[in-house]
Amino acid sequence: MEMPRCVRLAVAQCFRTLSTSTDSKDIIPALQTLHSYLDEGPESGTTSVQRAEFKRAHFTRTLQFLVSNIQADWLHGLTAAQRTELWDGLFLRGPPEQALLVLMEGIGELRPCTNLNHLVGITENFLRGGRLADLLWSFCLEARPSDSPQLRETLLGRIVALPDLTANRLHPNNRPLFLPQQYYPLLATEMLTALERTCQALKDGTDCSLTFVAQTFGKVCIQGHSGLMLSVMAPRLSVYTRSDMVWQRVCWKLLENVPQRWVESVLTGLVQAVSGPDALGRIIGNLVLTNKKAQYVITHKLLLLQYKYETRVLRIVLGYLAANRERRPLLIQVLRSVSQAWANPSAVKHTPLEQQLYVSKALLLCVSLSPLSVFSDLLQCMLGGMQSHLDSSVVRIRRVGMVVGECLSARMDISGTKLKFEVQSICKLVDSPPDTNEAPSTQNVSSQNKSGPQPDSDLDSDDELTPYNMSGDQEISEASPPRYLRDCLETLISSEDPVRVELSLRVAEGLVRKNVFATREISVQLTKVLLHMEDKYSIKGFLSLRQATMVALIVTDCIQVTQYLTTEFYSLNYSLRQRLDILEVLALAAQELSKPITEKGNSSIGIAASTDLTPYPGDNPVHWRQEVEKRIQSKTKRLRKVVKENIFISTPNRYAPVAGHFFFPLLRNYDKPQVTFDLLGSDHLVLGRLIHTLGLFIMVRRGVLFAVCSVFLSMNSQNLLVDLSDQLFETRTWLAGKKNKNKESLLMTWQSGRGFVPVLLLQGHVF
Repeated sequence: MEMPRCVRLAVAQCFRTLSTSTDSKDIIPALQTLHSYLDEGPESGTTSVQRAEFKRAHFTRTLQFLVSNIQADWLHGLTAAQRTELWDGLFLRGPPEQALLVLMEGIGELRPCTNLNHLVGITENFLRGGRLADLLWSFCLEARPSDSPQLRETLLGRIVALPDLTANRLHPNNRPLFLPQQYYPLLATEMLTALERTCQALKDGTDCSLTFVAQTFGKVCIQGHSGLMLSVMAPRLSVYTRSDMVWQRVCWKLLENVPQRWVESVLTGLVQAVSGPDALGRIIGNLVLTNKKAQYVITHKLLLLQYKYETRVLRIVLGYLAANRERRPLLIQVLRSVSQAWANPSAVKHTPLEQQLYVSKALLLCVSLSPLSVFSDLLQCMLGGMQSHLDSSVVRIRRVGMVVGECLSARMDISGTKLKFEVQSICKLVDSPPDTNEAPSTQNVSSQNKSGPQPDSDLDSDDELTPYNMSGDQEISEASPPRYLRDCLETLISSEDPVRVELSLRVAEGLVRKNVFATREISVQLTKVLLHMEDKYSIKGFLSLRQATMVALIVTDCIQVTQYLTTEFYSLNYSLRQRLDILEVLALAAQELSKPITEKGNSSIGIAASTDLTPYPGDNPVHWRQEVEKRIQSKTKRLRKVVKENIFISTPNRYAPVAGHFFFPLLRNYDKPQVTFDLLGSDHLVLGRLIHTLGLFIMVRRGVLFAVCSVFLSMNSQNLLVDLSDQLFETRTWLAGKKNKNKESLLMTWQSGRGFVPVLLLQGHVF
């Protein structure tokens, strides 16, 4: 009989027996027959050809049959020993890739029950029994039968994602072995076993392939588990490659076969796991010379684009490039690119400080590893970079420039002179704890006093001294308030010190009103900071301080700040509280602008209440004649006091030219609902406040009309007709054109010559 047909008929007969019979006398021989195709040697009763045919064409079908009949009565009729040997043994002795696929498929299909736990237990035994190493080793053999790419991809996904698959299926009763913290170190150990078998096979003259192992390694790393894998693999590979060239060749081939899309994850994990540049060189060889992606990661991305790694990683990467003559040109290339990045003025201004420190460390390491002959071309670039750092307004950036400048000067030895910035003293001054040297001296003095002659106790007694009243004392703060508006802005943006933030917020209004030109340069930026500022430190009077500063900004730089606030009122991602704050600030600013300017109010608003700075005497100079007159009046005796009438000086209304910037932008989008803001819908509270604010803007005009009516009422009727006849007729025509009943009554009152025009205007009958 033909061999494949003989095996097929025997397997089919076993399936019929297991499907129809319940007698253990029939079940056990059928299972033993299936086992005979997995046993090696002549005692199994099968030939090697039959065993190969069974594994190739019938093993997967056999396991699927067993899983589908896992609830059969005959299985539960077997003893525990028989079930472990005959049923479980079929999963643990055949081709491991087929067994793993069937086990994972069965775990995914079965419902939570005893049978599922049985299958999970077999999977645990599969992993603990070293079957993953057998699986990986089977793909290393060149004599392996060809399989489809789809099968490899499916198997690769099951191996790499086994913790995720089991967690989704078994949660919350997942087994500890399936957790990532245990599974991936186990997978790394099995991978090392497969590599060890590969090394031995190569020494014996057998060809091997590491493609599947490399794919598994790369996919595990790209999914974020490189740390767990390489914490096991890197130390052992470093030891194996120290004296064995075959191991070095195996490691190089392993990394060469990692797919390009996964090279970065493998290398970034490896440079963090190895012990030094020599170990990295033994494991990856000259991969940076043959693989463009590896070269980009090692020479560019790890040094210039990412800055999360420790200094040790920089030493390993740059030391790896400098350790070999063939890789040294890449170190020179890295030195040029790093120096250009460090010297870029735009990078000094806009990149994070942490990244600048990282690049500075990389530059210093490159300089220490590079020959002196390459520095002549980079001298101007480095000097320009040092100048850019020293010109920065950030202290730490300037300090970085000083440190790098000193190191470069010491390394290059330009004309025998070396730069010295006293950087160490600066660092000690900033980082040292408070000086406590006074305490010992005080103790010594007190001990000397004790050891010397003691004065008379009556003379030293302080019982008769009157104690000072200390109830009004205030605690002196170590921090001082900022004296410049830009310092105030920087503190509000970046400082985490509650005392400095509070001091800056308290002096902000005074600085805004006192420094008009400086305010107009940063008015919009400061307004934005205040609008988004939160009371993180529970500052007393926080809301009033913030509001007063924003009002001062509008009054000082009206058009720019008003345009910003009215635009942001309808913008997205603002809370209702912030929109109400915008309306309140605009209303208060409009009211302040509509009031006349007084010398006293203009010079002292906000300053006296917010800062204790003593004003310079020349800020408000007093004419010498006025000073002399004041002294004469104070020394002159009068029989009666003459009351002088207050003389009011008229000033132009500051609100009139900018009223449109307050009023019209707020009416622009009131009827256009947005995703997070609907004035005519759920946010009607803000709509009411908006209408109220717009009414306040119009009341300013009503005040002007009231002033005009007051002038009319204070003059004689004949003088009105003679001096202001044109204006009267124009006003009469305007009032006559209004058809409102209140305006008609106002016109009748106006025609009578005297009336209640101011009263009507104040009560709101006109508008």
